[in-house]
Amino acid sequence: MIDPFGRQVSYLRVSVTDRCDFRCVYCMAEDMSFLPKAELLSLEEMERLCTAFIRMGVTKLRLTGGEPLVRRNVMSLIEGLAQHLGDGLEELTLTTNGSQLAKHAQALAAVGVKRINVSLDTLDEEKFARVTRWGRLGPVLDGIAAAQAAGLAIKINMVALKGVNDDEFDSMLEWCGREGLDLCLIETMPMGEVTHREETHLRLADVRAELAERWTLRHSDYVTGGPARYVTVEETGQRLGFITPFSHNFCESCNRVRLTCTGTLYMCLGQEDAVDLRKPLRASMDDEALEAAIRRGIAAKPKGHDFDINRVAVPRHMSVTGG
Repeated sequence: MIDPFGRQVSYLRVSVTDRCDFRCVYCMAEDMSFLPKAELLSLEEMERLCTAFIRMGVTKLRLTGGEPLVRRNVMSLIEGLAQHLGDGLEELTLTTNGSQLAKHAQALAAVGVKRINVSLDTLDEEKFARVTRWGRLGPVLDGIAAAQAAGLAIKINMVALKGVNDDEFDSMLEWCGREGLDLCLIETMPMGEVTHREETHLRLADVRAELAERWTLRHSDYVTGGPARYVTVEETGQRLGFITPFSHNFCESCNRVRLTCTGTLYMCLGQEDAVDLRKPLRASMDDEALEAAIRRGIAAKPKGHDFDINRVAVPRHMSVTGG
């Protein structure tokens, strides 16, 4: 699948639910309204949709949310998708807040998941509770330990927040080094109506320059198919990534589209261009109309996002498309 700008689309991010057991301040409003369950695709419909994308050239699937592991029976979807590994699908992975990971880590590894991303913005219990509003740090750390024991490679995603966790970058690097974890720092994105975004925004170009005064950051050619640019931290041997939609956007190499739990296909995280795949999916058991709709979506993929921290780029919250 080739978009209008010659980029090959080979990566599909699937939000299996808009629900989450956390309410992270940069991702959700505290009093969220979630979709009625009747509007959600069934897990069987999601598997059929993903299978169509694999048939059309997607080689990497990432399951997201909300929090994907709070979706009832989500392992049945993961098991079904894992059957495509080695037969068109090269990687199946997920991004999780870690709260349910201890229960699922062994099963994820058993079906062929090799690596996961865990969102973790602080190692301070009180601060963790404030950032997530509802979360507890202990179960997340237990989940990370369970995933390590299961043999899963783990990357920690840390949203950089001025005045919140900007005093923890060094300690997080040290902890990741001890635990054998990669770390990725992420700039906040202007999506959805959340409070204090402008006050907490940090430019990662500045953060990287400050870290380089204390750590030896070596250029790395490592890529995952996602937007992060990596360095190797010489003192720990682990990788440090930067996702910088403001200070250095990643649109020129974008290979991703995003599918929501209602069957809406978004071609860009920061734009509203979308195609309804639920209608053709349910209209016929034949996938001809579905594949035609997917092709229309790819043909409408925009050149890139246009983020401005002082205005909301799109009204949907990050949880709708999984970041």
